[in-house]
Amino acid sequence: MLERNPQRQNATRQEREDAPRGEASASRPAAMARATRFDATVIAPFGVFGVRTGGGAITALLYLPRGTPAITSANALAERAVKQVLRYVDDPDYRFDLPLARAGTDFQRRVWQGISAVLRGKLSTYGALSQAAGGTPRAVGQACGDNPYPLVVPCHRIVSAKGIGGFAHASDPDSYQLVAKRWLLQHEGALLI
Repeated sequence: MLERNPQRQNATRQEREDAPRGEASASRPAAMARATRFDATVIAPFGVFGVRTGGGAITALLYLPRGTPAITSANALAERAVKQVLRYVDDPDYRFDLPLARAGTDFQRRVWQGISAVLRGKLSTYGALSQAAGGTPRAVGQACGDNPYPLVVPCHRIVSAKGIGGFAHASDPDSYQLVAKRWLLQHEGALLI
């Protein structure tokens, strides 16, 4: 049986035809990545990163599976985002300066604000962030996974009390998302294994 996604109801015919069918919710970011058009992609040591823009702002940044082809920037803002991702790869202390489209619920925005306060080289847990944002650790994990601006809002710095935790709704340690999370934490000096 096919899953219905209410966010896809307003999709164009071509987007509906290109959208993956019948995938489990655990693979939602991968499914969305394949169904989404990007204004640029950048191949980085942690994997492939997709950039979407609209209305003069970044509308989404997504981790993509290795093997996703590079896409030359379609506009100046996408090019600016690509250059900033590459600067971050060269310098983990680099601070992003990109206009981000408003997204998320009030709770998600509180979580993302809390994530943004975690400095490079430091970690926080879903539990600690839940106390600050006013929710449960599971709800914080979901908000982390729904973060449309990873790297800029560095959700990779949020971990489980018992380990690295998930990333971008992925929990398989060999997933491209968790491979990226480990690379990012090592790059920032927060994970030494």
